[in-house]
Amino acid sequence: MPTAPTILSDIPGSFAWGVFHERHPKLVQQVLDALPYGPTQRAAVEELLSESTNGVLQPLDKSAHDHHQWLEWGGSLFGRPWSDAPFLWAESYFYRRLLEATGYFRPGAWQGIDPFAPFKNAELAGVAVDDELAALRELPSLSAEERSELLLSSALWGNRADLSFKITALAGDTQSSTLIADDSPLLWSTLAAASNPMICVIADNAGRELLSDLVLIDHLFTSGLAAEVVLYVKPAPYYVSDATTADVLATIERLCAGPGQEAELIGRRLWQGLNNGTFIIRTHQFFCAPLPFHDLPADLRAELSAATMTILKGDLNYRRLVGDQLWDATVPFAERVEYFPSSVAALRTLKSDVVVGLEGPVVTGQDTTGEPWRTSGKYGLIQAHARTQR
Repeated sequence: MPTAPTILSDIPGSFAWGVFHERHPKLVQQVLDALPYGPTQRAAVEELLSESTNGVLQPLDKSAHDHHQWLEWGGSLFGRPWSDAPFLWAESYFYRRLLEATGYFRPGAWQGIDPFAPFKNAELAGVAVDDELAALRELPSLSAEERSELLLSSALWGNRADLSFKITALAGDTQSSTLIADDSPLLWSTLAAASNPMICVIADNAGRELLSDLVLIDHLFTSGLAAEVVLYVKPAPYYVSDATTADVLATIERLCAGPGQEAELIGRRLWQGLNNGTFIIRTHQFFCAPLPFHDLPADLRAELSAATMTILKGDLNYRRLVGDQLWDATVPFAERVEYFPSSVAALRTLKSDVVVGLEGPVVTGQDTTGEPWRTSGKYGLIQAHARTQR
C-alpha cells in the first residue's frame, strides 16, 4: 500500500503554516469582536493564539470532560511545538481549545454559546440567501435529470461559502469555478440501482452550503433516489462554520420562511421528514476527532455500513476520507477509500493541499498554471466509489 508524507505546519509559507499564522489570528480577532466576552475569556483566547503560533502543545485541563480522550488521541504530542503535530490533528485541537477558552463546555454564562453563531446567522439572514431561495421557483420547470445535475452542482460549489476559508481568501478568488473530476454518473447510477436506498450525508458548513445540501436532500426524496436520509452534523461548533443540529433547524426554518413558495414547500417537506423518521439528524463525537475516517469507531462504522451511499461534503471531510497526506494526485480515489464501510462520494471544493484521483494530464495542466490550484477554492471535484460487496 503506497504512503505519503503527513502534512505538518512547520514550513513557513506553506498552506498549513498560513492557517496558523495568518488565518487563525484573523479568526481570533473576529471572534473577540463578534461577542462581548469578558476578560477571562478574552485572555484565554489570546493565550491560545500565542501558544499555537509560538509555543508548545498544552493538554486540556484535567477538569475537561474529554481530557482523557485527547490524551488517548495524541498524548505523545503534548509538550512539543504545535508545528510538530500533524496538521489535521493540530487544527482540530485548536478549535477544541478555542471552545475551552470561550467557556463553551464549562458551567457558567457562556456555556453552550456558539462562538461562531454571529457569522453563521449573518450569512443565513443575508440578501444572497434571499436570492437563492427565490431562484428555487425555477426548479419545477426543469426535468428530473436537469434538477439532479443542478442541485448536485449547487451542493458542491456551496462549499465555497466556508466562512473559515473566506477569512483569508482574496476578493474574487472564489467566484470562478472549474470541475477537475466528475464521477457524478457513478453516483447517480449507484443510487438508481438500489431498492429502498438509504443515504448518509456527512455535512460540512452551515449557512449557504447547508442550504444547498438540504435542497439536494429534498430532491433525493422527491425523485425517489432516497427512501431515508441520515444527515450527520458536528456535536459542537467546529472549524468556524461547521454545521450542528441547531444550524440544520435554523436553515429549515429559513427555507419555510421563503421568499418563494418552492422554498417553503421544501422546508415543510424536510420538517415532515424529521417528524416521520425518513429524514434523520445524527452526530457522533468522532466528527470532532483529529483522526482520519480510517479510524472510524465501531458504532459509527456500523451505522455507515447500512448506507447505499455516504456523501461527504467539503474539504475537511475529504482530508479525513483519503488521509491528510501529500499524496501523488494521480493515486486512484478508489484505492484511498476502499476501507470505507459503504459506497462513497465526495463533493469538495479544493481548499487544502490534499487531492487524489486526478488524471495525469489534468495535474500537469494545473501545475503549469503557476497558481495555487489546490488551495484557491476555484476548483472542485465529484469523486465516487461504489462497493461491489456489502
